[in-house]
Amino acid sequence: QVQLVESGGDLVQAGGSLRLSCAASGIIFSINAMGWYRQAPGKQRELVAGITSGGNTNYADSVKGRFTISRDNAKNTVYLQMNSLKPEDTAVYYCNAGVTTRQATGVMIPNIYWGQGTQVTVAS
Repeated sequence: QVQLVESGGDLVQAGGSLRLSCAASGIIFSINAMGWYRQAPGKQRELVAGITSGGNTNYADSVKGRFTISRDNAKNTVYLQMNSLKPEDTAVYYCNAGVTTRQATGVMIPNIYWGQGTQVTVAS
């Protein structure tokens, strides 16, 4: 089984910064794309930023220029550096990853995993 554990969420003033981390653990053969999503109260979950195994990134228009996604493949960890935070960034942030696990039989199984979420609150 694979687990994704997020950390770094907090209460911060508008204009401040936070860095979220998400570490994957378990019997992992490889990790493909990783990403950060967020869900504000009463709204649908939305993609914030994604990063491929090769380091290509994409961002939601609302966070371009303010947020930076990165990953450390040796640590199976993805980060989200969030600067110039706004009250509208308030949400629960979730990481996800496409992970291939290798079974005892040798069969490779790809799957999508989600973290439990970390709360980011930006006060005005």
